[in-house]
Amino acid sequence: MITEKSKPQASPSLDPIPLSVPEIHGNEWRYIKECLDTNWVSSVGPFVERFESEIAARAGTRFAVATVNGTAALHVALLLAGVKAEDEVLVSTLTFIAPVNAIRYVGAWPVFIDAEPEYWQMDPSKVVDFLERGCRWHNGALHNRQTGRRVSAVIPVHILGHPVDLDPILEIARKYGLKVIEDSTEGLGASYKDRPLGSIGDVGCFSFNGNKIITTGGGGMLVTSNEEWARKAKHLTTQAKNDPIEYVHSEIGYNYRLTNLLAAMGCAQLEQLETFVTAKQRIANRYAKGLRLPGISLMREASWASSSWWLYTVLVDNDVFGKDSRQLMRSLNSRKIQTRPLWQPIHLSGAHRDASATKMPIAERLYQQALSLPCSAGLREEEQVRVIDEIRAISAGAGPQEAPLCN
Repeated sequence: MITEKSKPQASPSLDPIPLSVPEIHGNEWRYIKECLDTNWVSSVGPFVERFESEIAARAGTRFAVATVNGTAALHVALLLAGVKAEDEVLVSTLTFIAPVNAIRYVGAWPVFIDAEPEYWQMDPSKVVDFLERGCRWHNGALHNRQTGRRVSAVIPVHILGHPVDLDPILEIARKYGLKVIEDSTEGLGASYKDRPLGSIGDVGCFSFNGNKIITTGGGGMLVTSNEEWARKAKHLTTQAKNDPIEYVHSEIGYNYRLTNLLAAMGCAQLEQLETFVTAKQRIANRYAKGLRLPGISLMREASWASSSWWLYTVLVDNDVFGKDSRQLMRSLNSRKIQTRPLWQPIHLSGAHRDASATKMPIAERLYQQALSLPCSAGLREEEQVRVIDEIRAISAGAGPQEAPLCN
């Protein structure tokens, strides 16, 4: 008989394994010290321009405009796209809440689109179906048949580092004159049919929060090849000042500027992007080999995609695995391994209860079953082996593992 005293316990000597933390071992210290030494610490300075130029080159666009965070980039992108109050914007329901909040910032309304089951991205067939059957052309614009509102844009959100299948969305958007705003926050370093994410729609947006592929601590970027839009974005993000000397403003602007300090860190991080993506791919391959277990479904990569594998995620089938995703999360947490579920689909969010929504079975199933595993770019092999072995032990009904079971 197993008593409380005889139950296997996780070794207290084991260090916690975080979900996803920054990897800082390049020129970050040197570049930030340069800012401090030269006194260029605020929202102007050489590193801001350099960071913009280098991100534009990586994204495959002509221009980039740095912002204080990714949400600010999305807000400005909607303004550039001409989205007006009481318009509607199609957006992924399975996403972090930022793009949906940005839609409301401009007074527009989200129309939520379900995920597709293979790669968990915005379902292009649902976009086409809504625009073709749920809308009508009237007075030179497309209108939602139910609400009567003008539909003006689409925001595909590339989640977890994998691209949305964009071609069908771009084709239908062009047919009806809609703008496409890529939320590429989780997809820096990924590509769709050999085209970098962010360069495929009319405008792209990135975030450099602490857990992203590269980080500036905060910060974001808007990318586009439209020179007029880039100029307008710079104007809006710097308080819409019309004169460089006089404080004259012709419209409402925003204090969305990125500091030279953060841009310096971004430049140093960007120098390591390929190394980080390669590490993420290696981590994904190791999970794919080690977690072939009943009741565990693994992330997949489409033949037309190159994923950055930003946050490695599995699906947990309670009926087969014997635990649901939250139970597995708690079990791993007791073993000092941090995991997390995906975001609540935004059509279920109380923050957006006033938006019209229908059931979205794929997104809701993914929300219930998904669990993201430790995948920092600096995750050591022995740490990942420990994660894999603990999940295998939980699957087999065993206690915490004192030493790795697999090589």
